[in-house]
Amino acid sequence: MKKTLLLVSLVIFGCKPTSTVLSESSKKNVQAPVEITYKVKENAVAETLKYLASDELEGRETGTKGMVKAANYLEQFFKDNKVKPYFKSYRDTLSNFKEPAYNIVGYLEGSDPILKKEFVVISGHYDHIGIAKEGVNGDFINNGANDDASGTTAVAEMAKYFSVTKSNKRSVLFVFFVGEEKGLLGSKYLAKKLKAQNFNLYAQFNIEMIGVPMKREYLAYITGFDKSNMASKINEYTGKNTIGFLPKEAEYKLFYRSDNYSFYDVFKVPCQSVSTFDFENFEYYHHVSDEFKAMDIPHMTSFIQELLPAITKMTNSPTHEIIMN
Repeated sequence: MKKTLLLVSLVIFGCKPTSTVLSESSKKNVQAPVEITYKVKENAVAETLKYLASDELEGRETGTKGMVKAANYLEQFFKDNKVKPYFKSYRDTLSNFKEPAYNIVGYLEGSDPILKKEFVVISGHYDHIGIAKEGVNGDFINNGANDDASGTTAVAEMAKYFSVTKSNKRSVLFVFFVGEEKGLLGSKYLAKKLKAQNFNLYAQFNIEMIGVPMKREYLAYITGFDKSNMASKINEYTGKNTIGFLPKEAEYKLFYRSDNYSFYDVFKVPCQSVSTFDFENFEYYHHVSDEFKAMDIPHMTSFIQELLPAITKMTNSPTHEIIMN
């Protein structure tokens, strides 16, 4: 996740605190949450995460051999789970980077003849920052387990879920972005490309750094909390206090620091990132110790499981329930 070093001294969200608005909004929504019988498996989550964060991939820097190995793995994951390529191949090759680099893009068509013309994008970035110039105790590889092999793993598991259940009425694009650490290059390229093709985007759900849990009353937060009603709708869909407001998210302006912003900038619809990294629960941001062994697999598994009702309802609601404020 890209972060600014300058803090905003004051963030105003109207007359009431944002947390109060969320609480009151959630109380108004009493419909029963979507019931999900599908179970996410810890061993499957661990298998994908462990490979993406392995030393073999040498930190997955954009344009390197390690990035190619990660891309090959993700392509095969789509093939194994019967997720089709959206373009002629899974590889969406960037024209805004000097070395060969590509997003990996999969597609599951919606089951409803009308709603399938609309898309939900579920995404995460699979690149990281590669080899460090100065190592720590002989370790020079920035494995990027939390950033963002964890989010990539979650996207993969959600793709598997929809492939098995075939429960999406809207079409879903599953995207593993490259070049995020180089300035959101992959998402900028793909957003403009899709816009030129009259891509009908309903919402984007981007997943960033969910490898460790927060010690808070909610599971996760989304960036740009006040920009849409996505937070309250997710809580309505899950029937839980799944999404909360994290003040530091607003202070650091994280909405503009990840791949959701590239799509919002082009499409002007709800495009937000979800995360459980809260600046207090993980000290290895862009550090060689961001490794698989530091990740909480049970947390990641329960995170994905809890979000399944929300992404299911995103793809199935008969109208646009998630809207900009």
